[in-house]
Amino acid sequence: MEHVKTLIVGSGPAGYTAAIYASRANLKPLLYQGPQPGGQLTITNDVENFPGYPKGIMGPQMMMELQAQAERFGTDIRTGLVTGVKFNENGPHVATIDEKTEISADTVIISTGASAKWLGLESETRLNGQGVSACAVCDGFFYRGQEVAVVGAGDSAAEEAHYLSNLCSKVHMIVRRDEMRASKIMQDRVIKKENIEIHWNSETQEVLGDDVVNGVRIINNKTQETTDLPVTGFFVAIGHKPNTDIFKGQLDMDDAGYLITQPDSTKTNIKGVFAAGDVQDTIYRQAVTAAGTGCMAALEAERYLTELED
Repeated sequence: MEHVKTLIVGSGPAGYTAAIYASRANLKPLLYQGPQPGGQLTITNDVENFPGYPKGIMGPQMMMELQAQAERFGTDIRTGLVTGVKFNENGPHVATIDEKTEISADTVIISTGASAKWLGLESETRLNGQGVSACAVCDGFFYRGQEVAVVGAGDSAAEEAHYLSNLCSKVHMIVRRDEMRASKIMQDRVIKKENIEIHWNSETQEVLGDDVVNGVRIINNKTQETTDLPVTGFFVAIGHKPNTDIFKGQLDMDDAGYLITQPDSTKTNIKGVFAAGDVQDTIYRQAVTAAGTGCMAALEAERYLTELED
Protein backbone atom coordinates (compact mmCIF):
# COMPACT_ATOMS: atom_id res chain seq x y z
CA MET A 1 0.00 0.00 0.00
CA GLU A 2 1.34 3.42 -0.96
CA HIS A 3 1.98 5.63 2.07
CA VAL A 4 2.19 9.44 2.21
CA LYS A 5 2.69 12.00 4.94
CA THR A 6 -0.27 14.13 3.87
CA LEU A 7 -3.29 13.22 1.77
CA ILE A 8 -5.51 16.06 0.55
CA VAL A 9 -9.04 15.04 -0.44
CA GLY A 10 -10.57 17.49 -2.90
CA SER A 11 -9.32 20.51 -4.80
CA GLY A 12 -10.56 24.09 -5.05
CA PRO A 13 -9.09 27.06 -3.15
CA ALA A 14 -8.90 25.15 0.15
CA GLY A 15 -7.30 22.02 -1.25
CA TYR A 16 -4.81 23.77 -3.51
CA THR A 17 -3.79 26.27 -0.81
CA ALA A 18 -3.29 23.41 1.64
CA ALA A 19 -1.16 21.71 -1.01
CA ILE A 20 0.99 24.81 -1.51
CA TYR A 21 1.72 25.14 2.20
CA ALA A 22 2.15 21.41 2.79
CA SER A 23 4.56 20.97 -0.11
CA ARG A 24 6.62 23.98 0.99
CA ALA A 25 6.86 22.34 4.43
CA ASN A 26 8.26 19.22 2.76
CA LEU A 27 5.22 17.10 3.62
CA LYS A 28 5.17 15.77 0.03
CA PRO A 29 1.37 15.95 -0.19
CA LEU A 30 -0.74 13.80 -2.48
CA LEU A 31 -3.93 15.50 -3.67
CA TYR A 32 -6.90 13.78 -5.30
CA GLN A 33 -8.99 16.30 -7.23
CA GLY A 34 -12.37 14.61 -6.88
CA PRO A 35 -15.31 14.70 -9.31
CA GLN A 36 -14.97 18.42 -10.08
CA PRO A 37 -11.28 19.41 -10.29
CA GLY A 38 -11.02 22.97 -9.08
CA GLY A 39 -14.36 22.93 -7.28
CA GLN A 40 -17.27 25.33 -7.75
CA LEU A 41 -15.09 28.13 -9.11
CA THR A 42 -14.67 26.16 -12.33
CA ILE A 43 -18.30 27.05 -13.15
CA THR A 44 -17.82 30.71 -12.18
CA ASN A 45 -16.99 33.19 -14.91
CA ASP A 46 -15.61 36.38 -13.39
CA VAL A 47 -13.92 36.38 -9.98
CA GLU A 48 -13.35 39.98 -8.89
CA ASN A 49 -13.15 39.70 -5.10
CA PHE A 50 -10.08 37.49 -4.66
CA PRO A 51 -7.03 39.54 -3.59
CA GLY A 52 -4.25 39.92 -6.14
CA TYR A 53 -6.36 40.15 -9.30
CA PRO A 54 -7.08 43.87 -9.84
CA LYS A 55 -8.70 43.19 -13.22
CA GLY A 56 -10.49 40.05 -12.06
CA ILE A 57 -9.93 36.55 -13.36
CA MET A 58 -12.02 33.74 -14.80
CA GLY A 59 -12.79 31.05 -12.23
CA PRO A 60 -11.36 28.13 -14.27
CA GLN A 61 -8.17 30.12 -15.00
CA MET A 62 -7.73 30.91 -11.33
CA MET A 63 -8.01 27.23 -10.40
CA MET A 64 -5.50 26.28 -13.09
CA GLU A 65 -3.04 28.80 -11.66
CA LEU A 66 -3.54 27.54 -8.11
CA GLN A 67 -2.99 23.98 -9.31
CA ALA A 68 0.18 24.98 -11.17
CA GLN A 69 1.46 26.74 -8.06
CA ALA A 70 0.88 23.65 -5.93
CA GLU A 71 2.61 21.45 -8.52
CA ARG A 72 5.55 23.85 -8.71
CA PHE A 73 6.39 23.06 -5.08
CA GLY A 74 6.06 19.33 -5.56
CA THR A 75 2.45 18.39 -4.85
CA ASP A 76 1.47 15.09 -6.47
CA ILE A 77 -1.91 15.92 -8.02
CA ARG A 78 -3.95 13.03 -9.35
CA THR A 79 -7.39 12.58 -10.87
CA GLY A 80 -9.59 10.26 -8.91
CA LEU A 81 -12.34 10.12 -6.33
CA VAL A 82 -11.92 9.10 -2.71
CA THR A 83 -14.78 6.64 -2.28
CA GLY A 84 -14.07 5.40 1.23
CA VAL A 85 -12.02 6.19 4.31
CA LYS A 86 -10.97 4.48 7.52
CA PHE A 87 -9.68 6.88 10.13
CA ASN A 88 -7.62 5.47 12.99
CA GLU A 89 -7.21 7.45 16.20
CA ASN A 90 -3.46 6.86 16.26
CA GLY A 91 -3.01 6.61 12.50
CA PRO A 92 -2.20 5.90 9.84
CA HIS A 93 -5.44 6.65 8.03
CA VAL A 94 -6.53 4.74 4.94
CA ALA A 95 -8.41 6.07 1.91
CA THR A 96 -9.86 4.08 -0.96
CA ILE A 97 -9.57 5.65 -4.41
CA ASP A 98 -12.18 4.85 -7.06
CA GLU A 99 -13.27 1.84 -5.00
CA LYS A 100 -10.07 -0.09 -5.70
CA THR A 101 -6.75 1.57 -4.74
CA GLU A 102 -5.82 2.12 -1.10
CA ILE A 103 -3.57 4.91 0.17
CA SER A 104 -2.38 5.28 3.77
CA ALA A 105 -1.50 8.66 5.21
CA ASP A 106 -0.22 10.10 8.46
CA THR A 107 -2.43 13.16 8.04
CA VAL A 108 -5.54 13.86 5.96
CA ILE A 109 -6.84 17.27 4.91
CA ILE A 110 -10.47 17.20 3.79
CA SER A 111 -11.46 19.91 1.32
CA THR A 112 -14.38 18.30 -0.49
CA GLY A 113 -16.49 21.46 -0.35
CA ALA A 114 -20.25 21.88 -0.43
CA SER A 115 -22.46 21.82 -3.49
CA ALA A 116 -25.22 24.35 -4.04
CA LYS A 117 -28.70 22.92 -4.28
CA TRP A 118 -30.47 23.74 -7.54
CA LEU A 119 -34.07 23.70 -8.74
CA GLY A 120 -33.33 21.20 -11.50
CA LEU A 121 -34.58 23.30 -14.42
CA GLU A 122 -32.98 22.89 -17.84
CA SER A 123 -32.87 26.67 -18.31
CA GLU A 124 -31.24 27.09 -14.91
CA THR A 125 -28.45 24.69 -15.88
CA ARG A 126 -28.01 26.19 -19.36
CA LEU A 127 -27.70 29.74 -18.04
CA ASN A 128 -25.53 28.92 -15.03
CA GLY A 129 -22.80 31.56 -14.99
CA GLN A 130 -24.73 33.64 -17.53
CA GLY A 131 -27.04 35.29 -15.02
CA VAL A 132 -27.81 32.27 -12.85
CA SER A 133 -25.83 32.15 -9.63
CA ALA A 134 -25.87 30.56 -6.18
CA CYS A 135 -23.84 33.30 -4.48
CA ALA A 136 -24.98 36.91 -4.17
CA VAL A 137 -21.80 38.02 -2.42
CA CYS A 138 -19.74 36.55 -5.28
CA ASP A 139 -21.77 37.88 -8.19
CA GLY A 140 -24.12 40.59 -6.95
CA PHE A 141 -21.73 43.39 -7.94
CA PHE A 142 -22.26 42.55 -11.62
CA TYR A 143 -25.97 43.39 -11.31
CA ARG A 144 -25.79 46.74 -9.55
CA GLY A 145 -28.61 49.01 -10.67
CA GLN A 146 -30.50 46.11 -12.26
CA GLU A 147 -33.51 43.96 -11.34
CA VAL A 148 -32.77 40.48 -9.96
CA ALA A 149 -34.64 37.57 -8.41
CA VAL A 150 -33.84 35.38 -5.42
CA VAL A 151 -35.53 32.01 -4.89
CA GLY A 152 -35.72 30.63 -1.37
CA ALA A 153 -37.37 31.25 1.98
CA GLY A 154 -34.72 30.57 4.61
CA ASP A 155 -32.13 32.76 6.32
CA SER A 156 -29.71 32.37 3.41
CA ALA A 157 -32.30 33.57 0.90
CA ALA A 158 -33.26 36.51 3.11
CA GLU A 159 -29.61 37.46 3.60
CA GLU A 160 -28.95 37.29 -0.14
CA ALA A 161 -32.04 39.34 -0.96
CA HIS A 162 -31.08 42.00 1.60
CA TYR A 163 -27.49 42.10 0.33
CA LEU A 164 -28.67 42.49 -3.28
CA SER A 165 -31.17 45.19 -2.32
CA ASN A 166 -28.24 47.47 -1.49
CA LEU A 167 -26.83 46.99 -5.00
CA CYS A 168 -29.80 46.44 -7.28
CA SER A 169 -32.73 48.62 -8.27
CA LYS A 170 -35.22 45.90 -7.33
CA VAL A 171 -35.12 42.41 -5.85
CA HIS A 172 -37.90 39.88 -6.47
CA MET A 173 -38.01 37.22 -3.76
CA ILE A 174 -39.74 34.02 -4.88
CA VAL A 175 -41.24 32.12 -1.93
CA ARG A 176 -43.02 28.81 -2.43
CA ARG A 177 -45.40 29.08 0.52
CA ASP A 178 -47.36 31.90 2.19
CA GLU A 179 -44.68 32.21 4.87
CA MET A 180 -40.91 32.15 5.14
CA ARG A 181 -38.66 29.78 7.08
CA ALA A 182 -36.20 32.56 7.84
CA SER A 183 -35.77 33.85 11.38
CA LYS A 184 -38.09 36.67 12.46
CA ILE A 185 -35.31 39.25 12.38
CA MET A 186 -34.34 38.31 8.81
CA GLN A 187 -37.97 38.35 7.67
CA ASP A 188 -38.47 41.81 9.13
CA ARG A 189 -35.31 42.99 7.41
CA VAL A 190 -36.47 42.02 3.91
CA ILE A 191 -40.11 43.03 4.42
CA LYS A 192 -39.06 46.54 5.45
CA LYS A 193 -36.89 47.01 2.35
CA GLU A 194 -38.84 49.07 -0.16
CA ASN A 195 -37.06 47.61 -3.20
CA ILE A 196 -37.68 43.98 -2.22
CA GLU A 197 -40.93 42.50 -3.54
CA ILE A 198 -41.93 39.12 -2.14
CA HIS A 199 -43.92 36.81 -4.41
CA TRP A 200 -45.75 34.45 -2.04
CA ASN A 201 -47.01 30.98 -3.07
CA SER A 202 -44.80 31.18 -6.14
CA GLU A 203 -42.45 28.78 -7.88
CA THR A 204 -39.99 29.20 -10.72
CA GLN A 205 -41.30 27.72 -13.94
CA GLU A 206 -38.46 28.77 -16.24
CA VAL A 207 -35.46 31.06 -16.43
CA LEU A 208 -35.83 33.12 -19.60
CA GLY A 209 -33.08 33.93 -22.09
CA ASP A 210 -31.08 32.29 -24.86
CA ASP A 211 -27.49 33.21 -23.96
CA VAL A 212 -27.99 35.34 -20.84
CA VAL A 213 -30.80 35.74 -18.33
CA ASN A 214 -33.39 38.32 -19.37
CA GLY A 215 -36.28 37.22 -17.20
CA VAL A 216 -37.84 34.52 -15.06
CA ARG A 217 -41.31 33.01 -15.34
CA ILE A 218 -43.00 32.22 -12.05
CA ILE A 219 -46.28 30.48 -11.35
CA ASN A 220 -48.60 31.05 -8.42
CA ASN A 221 -49.25 27.57 -7.04
CA LYS A 222 -52.65 28.65 -5.70
CA THR A 223 -54.11 30.42 -8.74
CA GLN A 224 -51.87 28.85 -11.46
CA GLU A 225 -51.33 32.36 -12.82
CA THR A 226 -47.93 32.88 -14.48
CA THR A 227 -45.90 36.10 -14.38
CA ASP A 228 -42.73 37.06 -16.23
CA LEU A 229 -40.32 39.10 -14.14
CA PRO A 230 -37.87 41.31 -16.11
CA VAL A 231 -34.69 40.33 -14.28
CA THR A 232 -31.09 40.00 -15.46
CA GLY A 233 -29.88 37.99 -12.49
CA PHE A 234 -31.38 34.86 -10.91
CA PHE A 235 -29.98 33.78 -7.55
CA VAL A 236 -30.79 30.34 -6.17
CA ALA A 237 -30.62 30.32 -2.37
CA ILE A 238 -32.21 27.06 -1.31
CA GLY A 239 -29.18 25.78 0.55
CA HIS A 240 -25.96 23.82 0.13
CA LYS A 241 -25.11 20.18 0.67
CA PRO A 242 -21.66 19.48 2.13
CA ASN A 243 -19.84 16.65 0.38
CA THR A 244 -19.34 14.56 3.50
CA ASP A 245 -21.28 11.34 2.96
CA ILE A 246 -18.19 9.11 3.06
CA PHE A 247 -17.19 10.54 6.45
CA LYS A 248 -20.46 9.79 8.24
CA GLY A 249 -20.03 7.70 11.36
CA GLN A 250 -16.37 8.64 11.71
CA LEU A 251 -16.18 12.43 11.87
CA ASP A 252 -18.37 14.74 13.93
CA MET A 253 -20.76 16.80 11.80
CA ASP A 254 -23.78 18.99 12.36
CA ASP A 255 -27.35 18.17 11.39
CA ALA A 256 -26.78 19.46 7.85
CA GLY A 257 -23.66 17.34 7.37
CA TYR A 258 -20.98 20.02 7.74
CA LEU A 259 -17.83 18.80 9.46
CA ILE A 260 -17.31 20.20 12.95
CA THR A 261 -13.85 21.55 13.70
CA GLN A 262 -12.39 22.73 16.97
CA PRO A 263 -12.65 26.49 17.70
CA ASP A 264 -10.04 28.55 15.82
CA SER A 265 -8.73 25.37 14.20
CA THR A 266 -9.27 22.93 11.35
CA LYS A 267 -8.86 19.90 13.63
CA THR A 268 -11.66 17.33 13.55
CA ASN A 269 -12.46 14.84 16.31
CA ILE A 270 -9.85 12.43 14.88
CA LYS A 271 -6.17 13.19 15.45
CA GLY A 272 -4.33 13.94 12.22
CA VAL A 273 -7.53 14.65 10.26
CA PHE A 274 -8.28 18.28 9.32
CA ALA A 275 -11.12 19.96 7.43
CA ALA A 276 -10.81 23.12 5.33
CA GLY A 277 -13.04 25.21 3.13
CA ASP A 278 -16.78 25.00 2.54
CA VAL A 279 -16.97 21.47 3.92
CA GLN A 280 -16.80 23.02 7.39
CA ASP A 281 -17.86 26.62 6.70
CA THR A 282 -21.57 27.29 7.13
CA ILE A 283 -21.24 31.08 7.19
CA TYR A 284 -18.86 32.67 4.68
CA ARG A 285 -18.39 30.20 1.80
CA GLN A 286 -15.93 32.44 -0.07
CA ALA A 287 -12.84 31.46 -2.04
CA VAL A 288 -10.60 33.64 0.10
CA THR A 289 -11.87 32.17 3.39
CA ALA A 290 -11.54 28.66 1.96
CA ALA A 291 -7.93 29.42 1.01
CA GLY A 292 -7.32 30.73 4.52
CA THR A 293 -8.52 27.52 6.17
CA GLY A 294 -6.49 25.51 3.64
CA CYS A 295 -3.41 27.33 4.92
CA MET A 296 -4.46 26.61 8.51
CA ALA A 297 -4.97 22.91 7.82
CA ALA A 298 -1.52 22.50 6.26
CA LEU A 299 0.17 24.33 9.13
CA GLU A 300 -1.68 22.22 11.67
CA ALA A 301 -0.82 19.03 9.81
CA GLU A 302 2.86 20.02 9.80
CA ARG A 303 2.78 20.72 13.55
CA TYR A 304 1.02 17.43 14.21
CA LEU A 305 3.67 15.49 12.31
CA THR A 306 6.43 17.35 14.13
CA GLU A 307 4.90 16.41 17.48
CA LEU A 308 4.74 12.76 16.40
CA GLU A 309 8.47 12.79 15.69
CA ASP A 310 9.39 14.35 19.05
